[in-house]
Amino acid sequence: MHMPTGWLMTTGSKAIEPKKSLGQHWLIDNQALEDILELSNIQPTDEVVEIGPGMGVLTKLLAKDAKHVTAVELDTDLVKHLNNLKLENVDIHNVDILSFNFKHLSNYKIVANIPYYLTGKIMRLVSELKNKPTLVVLLVQKEIAERLSAKPGNLSILGLTAQYYFEVVKGPLVTADKFDPPPKVDSQIVKLIPRTTTLDEQTEKELFRLIKIGFSSKRKTILNNLSSGLMKDKESVKELLKLAKINPSDRPQTLGLDRWLEMLEHI
Repeated sequence: MHMPTGWLMTTGSKAIEPKKSLGQHWLIDNQALEDILELSNIQPTDEVVEIGPGMGVLTKLLAKDAKHVTAVELDTDLVKHLNNLKLENVDIHNVDILSFNFKHLSNYKIVANIPYYLTGKIMRLVSELKNKPTLVVLLVQKEIAERLSAKPGNLSILGLTAQYYFEVVKGPLVTADKFDPPPKVDSQIVKLIPRTTTLDEQTEKELFRLIKIGFSSKRKTILNNLSSGLMKDKESVKELLKLAKINPSDRPQTLGLDRWLEMLEHI
């Protein structure tokens, strides 16, 4: 891990103004960068994909530890700046991360300080990749970190999806003042360790369709949501819930992933 002293004095982070339309906030805190690197545990054999490298501050640090860094940046002004850094083991791709082709990568990790407005789409992207990363480390909005790692009682579709594909580990908090310009909310680092999933593609689709139906109204009971969404009478759904050992009066946010998998088995 390399964290040179005084690097903030030489990055030139004021040279390019952050664009609000792209949700750009430059991370300007040494400790937060060190925490990202520590959780990423970059090895000399690692390929790293960095989403939205911005001014390249984290990119430089990743490049010192990794075999190779693929930096995916949509902003053409930032791409010019990144090219001027002339980092030998960094390739810069001027494309939207949602259309980037991951197929050629192997033994790779994803590391990123991602724009808040893209969080949901990026989570879906990294979850559904056929060519899966060995690790994902993201700096996200604090509220999102809490949803990703939520326990039964506070679960959501996002949390259940993340926890199906990954073991979610919350890292350090990064307060708004550690960015330029400061966002309106605090952020948090999350480490996502891929799980080995055993369901086939069609069964996975059925699982997430069931979860979506179950969350059609968080204020309603699981009985009412499933009855209307599955278009079944309540007695049939009660029988299903009984087999899955679920209380019909439970709310969807109280059910852990194991409960949804149990339900799926009995449908």
